Amino acid sequence: MASEHYFSEDPDSARHERTLSVELAGSRVSLQTLSGTFSPEGLDRGTAALLRHVPPPRGQTMVDVGCGWGPLALTMAMMAPEARVYAVDVNSRALEACASNATALGLSSIEVFSPDQWQEYSPAPGAIDTLWSNPPIRIGKPALHELLRTWLDRLAPEGEAWLVVSKSLGAESLLRWLNTEHGGAFYATREARDKGFWILRVTRQAD
Repeated sequence: MASEHYFSEDPDSARHERTLSVELAGSRVSLQTLSGTFSPEGLDRGTAALLRHVPPPRGQTMVDVGCGWGPLALTMAMMAPEARVYAVDVNSRALEACASNATALGLSSIEVFSPDQWQEYSPAPGAIDTLWSNPPIRIGKPALHELLRTWLDRLAPEGEAWLVVSKSLGAESLLRWLNTEHGGAFYATREARDKGFWILRVTRQAD
């Protein structure tokens, strides 16, 4: 699948459905994916690495940025059924697949949004308690920085973001950028390394 397909709002590739058996939150589940989305053939290595190391999500408002067909959002909802989980992606097929998987698993706490829809709906500024993301590194550094800047600004005062980034695709430089962005408003650490991936935790700097 060409990378531009999962970065576009409406993929023009042929539409194909695929059924996957995936382990999420300690349970084996059957999920559907759609062509033209990120990693429709299975759980990608970066997302799998993040899920191996990320702690249980905290708080009442959780967001999966770049949700694809939903493995991170679904896991958060399975682990924290009392929370609201917002799955965000620019790709309409990704949102469709994620919503369908949430319904199939009975996870009524998940809502799917495009970034523009989030802007209209946004619960409140600074409301995100937990953010998980396998961010789209290949969109390029300026676009990636803008995406992360936008979403990190929405963290609650005690909120935290967990990101997975391949070392070969710039994890080290991204970590440096996170610690200097907004004049050092955020504090980022590498929490784990896993088969070429770095797991990063980002919080707001204490006043």
